[in-house]
Amino acid sequence: MADVIVLGAGMIGVSTALALQARGRDVLLIDRKAPGRETSYGNGGLIHGEAAEPHPMPRDLSALWNIALRRDNNIHWTFDALPSQARALFDYWWHSQPARHMELSKTYHAITARSPADHRGLIEAAGASDIIRDKGYRNGFGSKDGFDRGRAAAQAVADRWGLKLRVLSGDELAAAEPALTRRYAGAIEWQDAISCTDPGALVQAYADLFARRGGTVEKSEISAIAPIGKGWRVHGSAGAHEAADLVLAAGPWTPRLIAPLGYRLRMVRKRGYHLHFKGGTSLDMIFADADRTGVLIPTRLGTRLLTGAQVVREGAAPNPVQLAKVEAQTREFIDLGRRVEAQPWHGDRPCMPDMLPVVGALSKHRGLWLNTGHGHQGFTLGPTTAELLADDMLTGQTAHPVLRPARLGL
Repeated sequence: MADVIVLGAGMIGVSTALALQARGRDVLLIDRKAPGRETSYGNGGLIHGEAAEPHPMPRDLSALWNIALRRDNNIHWTFDALPSQARALFDYWWHSQPARHMELSKTYHAITARSPADHRGLIEAAGASDIIRDKGYRNGFGSKDGFDRGRAAAQAVADRWGLKLRVLSGDELAAAEPALTRRYAGAIEWQDAISCTDPGALVQAYADLFARRGGTVEKSEISAIAPIGKGWRVHGSAGAHEAADLVLAAGPWTPRLIAPLGYRLRMVRKRGYHLHFKGGTSLDMIFADADRTGVLIPTRLGTRLLTGAQVVREGAAPNPVQLAKVEAQTREFIDLGRRVEAQPWHGDRPCMPDMLPVVGALSKHRGLWLNTGHGHQGFTLGPTTAELLADDMLTGQTAHPVLRPARLGL
């Protein structure tokens, strides 16, 4: 019998299982799907060492008005999502105050800055170097005014946190990315990130490493968790398991798992969509057009086109309205080729209103731990918050106590 059960086999859960295993714990990892097949599969494949500041909610009235009227394709929302999301969205707006945002960015920068190094050890041990590229990403600007503003803003962030960036002229961008058919005024290249050409495969490689080291991975649909004596019982479609410690790394499904125990964890559920394309021209590096709303990612499966965020309720039916517009916009500056999938992939991202992940013990129950709420940076932060949680579980100490559930009254 394992002495720790980890629920969720995305990047967060698999990394947590590895970190606890490395400290001598016997770990059982459970998910309803194979490792890396949920939200971790569908991201942009970036390990964001440069992500010093989380994405705040816009504060100026014109930007909020455009979101309210659904004019901004970066953000889409539906009326049926508002009842369940309203309080979390208000808290998100409050935490986006400039002074508050700058304060929480100190912690955010501290954990994202170490993420590439935390990944590299696992990448080497898992034998996954073939899908890793030591390249960041570029933002292209079509107009000189936009480029000047973007360059100034990027430089301010880089100076504030000690980040590396490269400014490319229009000619330099055209030489670096000949596939682009639009003439750009220039681009910003962020160099503290590394990229992965198959995010789902990287999570699977980490899970395979966990299994080779003696860990157990089980596919099971979890129906309930319950305290028993000094431990926990997990009920699932593959049977019941017991352990002294239970870690919930189930992303957007975490609030539902802990609600019967008396905890209310408010999240903003942001859904993203993607499609792959083949037969067109390929890019050298991940690229976003600052005047458009999608991101292009070179992957082993083809060129992945990723949308902005869609605020949804749990269980909402797919509604890829943003993707059609993004595809049309993208075809204006690159030959995408043909669609690979008939239907787009979609996944929900667990975004905390204060933009920081939740890592640590819940207060009312002994042996119940969270590693969740990473928003857009779960793929980046998996190994980092796994190390923080493992330290906390084994020593009672953590480098960032502000991440603990206690900050939310949990």
